[in-house]
Amino acid sequence: TLEASRSLGCNPWRSFYKIALPLARPAIMAGLALALMETLNDFGTVQYFGVETFTTGIYRTWFGMGERVAAAQLAAVLMLFILWLILLELWSRRQAKYYQTSSQYQKLQQFRLGGVRAIVSLFSCLLPVLLGFLLPAGLLLEMTIAESGESFRGQFWNYASHSLILAGVTAVFAVAIALIMAYGVRLNGNLGMRLSTRIAAMGYAVPGSVIAVGILIPIGAVDNIIDSFMRSIFGISTGLLFSGTITALVFAYLVRFMAVAFGAVESSLLKIKPSLDDASRSLGYGPTKTLVKVHAPMMWGGLLTGAMLTFVDVMKELPATMVIRPFNFDTLAVRVYNLASDERLTEAAGPALAIVLVGIIPVILLSLKIAKSRQY
Repeated sequence: TLEASRSLGCNPWRSFYKIALPLARPAIMAGLALALMETLNDFGTVQYFGVETFTTGIYRTWFGMGERVAAAQLAAVLMLFILWLILLELWSRRQAKYYQTSSQYQKLQQFRLGGVRAIVSLFSCLLPVLLGFLLPAGLLLEMTIAESGESFRGQFWNYASHSLILAGVTAVFAVAIALIMAYGVRLNGNLGMRLSTRIAAMGYAVPGSVIAVGILIPIGAVDNIIDSFMRSIFGISTGLLFSGTITALVFAYLVRFMAVAFGAVESSLLKIKPSLDDASRSLGYGPTKTLVKVHAPMMWGGLLTGAMLTFVDVMKELPATMVIRPFNFDTLAVRVYNLASDERLTEAAGPALAIVLVGIIPVILLSLKIAKSRQY
């Protein structure tokens, strides 16, 4: 597409503005929405620095003051704000659609920069990496070395295994459900279907603590009903079958991070031209076979991106984990929060560095797979 633009006389800047930017718009808007929702939902950082936000206010109102109604009202304000952002983006896009004819990646002509432009470009590319990763990771590594690796002993590996299992299971389920939702909208894009998928993806706008309590209330009611039934019929008590279990925790993660997987999957699926669906149907493929044989290979990079983002988000999720986790089932994020709250920053450096490393390794591996998938 970009080569065709250049052949028609467009310079690099015009090709970027007219071709590349519209094609990337779904992914850009999904990333912008996720960044806004992540900022609104942050808990550990703002609480540690004593910054008053909606999230800390909801947590303090609900668990500190016991005012569930007031906390729910604060959460509703957050949800309305996110809903307004989603509707604003849909209105700005209106009926516009952005497609690419192939998922194959082709290298473009490169230009050598010199002088001030080269320095500005190099600095612009290095600054996010330096401030966002190298400097914080370097400080964590320095504190870990100063502690002689003591934080990696004892129960550390249990915390790490808990985090990896929860993140892996949630990532697989989230991408699978997001693919079904996005494909359902593609097949039957009526108002009800589109609205239901948007509502399902709004869990990212709700604080993790609110989601946790909202899940525990109905699950606790189900546990009580089952326990009462077993007592009346068999004379035995089943206790809490679902409350405070890994199943409930994974369900909370799915509600919380469905928007992450759905945004990546939907933006990838939107780039596939509808004419490919028609061609597949003319060859006798049904909807399921079309999804498996045609769409999935072309959107493999988007599926991996959704899994990667969900995995990393679950690794660092804190409020929902603290409320729903089973007894004696801590994760690395909970461990870091507890140590940081006690101002034991040197001891917290090891688990925090582990979260960074566990998060960066899948990013590197999946980035290589995404680059490879562009060749097909």
